[in-house]
Amino acid sequence: MFSNLKQLFNRSNKDLRRRIYFTLFCLAIFCFGSTITVPWAGTVYEELGFLEIFNLMTGGGLKSFSIFALGVTPYITAQIITQLLQMDIIPYFKELKEQGYTGKQKINKITRYLGVLFAFVQGYIFTIVYSGSHDVLTILKTTVVLTAGTCLLLWLGDQITKRGIGNGVSLYIMAGILQSMPGIFVTAFRELVLSGTFNNVVGALLFASFVIIYLLIIVGMVWIQLAERRIPIQYANRTNSAYGKHQNFLPVKINSAGVLPVIFASTLLTIPVTIVNLIKNEKAINFVNNYIVNTTLTGFIIYILLIFLFGYFYTFLQMNPEEMAKNLSKSGAYIPGVRPGNDTIDYVSKVLSRLTIVGSIFLIVIAGLPIIFSNFSGLSSTVTIGGTGLLIVVGVAIETYKQLESSLISRSHRAGIRR
Repeated sequence: MFSNLKQLFNRSNKDLRRRIYFTLFCLAIFCFGSTITVPWAGTVYEELGFLEIFNLMTGGGLKSFSIFALGVTPYITAQIITQLLQMDIIPYFKELKEQGYTGKQKINKITRYLGVLFAFVQGYIFTIVYSGSHDVLTILKTTVVLTAGTCLLLWLGDQITKRGIGNGVSLYIMAGILQSMPGIFVTAFRELVLSGTFNNVVGALLFASFVIIYLLIIVGMVWIQLAERRIPIQYANRTNSAYGKHQNFLPVKINSAGVLPVIFASTLLTIPVTIVNLIKNEKAINFVNNYIVNTTLTGFIIYILLIFLFGYFYTFLQMNPEEMAKNLSKSGAYIPGVRPGNDTIDYVSKVLSRLTIVGSIFLIVIAGLPIIFSNFSGLSSTVTIGGTGLLIVVGVAIETYKQLESSLISRSHRAGIRR
């Protein structure tokens, strides 16, 4: 890692440093825009409930109704829907998926249009429900500004992807979460050490324990994100001696679904919360607050079950055992001791099922930690341990580092060939 950082500052990598500076500049625009509140919309006067995860991804912009209040979440929603449609639900999307690069470009274009549409709809609903504004002109102006903010972020995200480093959309989500994180430690230090609830020594020890546990959770997340099951494969037309006994593997991550199951579950449970706040029915609001909100026992159980189900579903959507078996057969590869065809499909399905159980349990623990901690710690709801936001940061940071590392390695190889 340190050798890669040292290599980054070589003269030959000047253009790569320029890409990093450009990325940081675009992220700075996002952080600055998250502090600019829409002047005529007011501020959110209610708790966001399940929308706190989206508020976290926008750097607190949703709660303050900044111009980037929606962030890139409408695009993420559109991306999830287009991925689902690429199954046998709509044949047109499946055909686009099979067209390769051309089809992928068309899917990306459709996803952009859907993202803008969802931004307008979400901006309209959030303005009515959470901003407290009832003037039609104000609502429409706020909706247009929020939609324009999302469009600007998507354009800047494309620029980061083309002229910067990594996936621009993912980096914006990470930047929003990182922007909110310092407040967690400041609030924890204030309540544990400065509030007078504990004496100075005990408060300092508690705060130190909080920081250590936080760091240990990060280490655990990194380990899980990098962990994978390597299924050995061999090629019928190749021999081990020809490749120096090099063993080929089919890598399968423990957590193949990433954080999307948690986002799925949060989005689904947001729907009844948003509806009851929109219709202002007191009985419905009380029912949702008593049985659906994740701080209640039933709501927490529903939340956990949804994460597990979505984790299982999305893993098999992303890594279809039937497609994997076909790809192995086309490339002349096979799993030693397993017959091609249905036996390979069954074998891969069993491996995926076992890994998905472990990955889903991991997601449940990460998503449930903040809720349990908030209920038993007695600290502010802003002070959390673990959580989906931290998992997103770890995942995007690992992905970005790998891209930088691969770029540096390829450059060093090219430099060696020239010599």
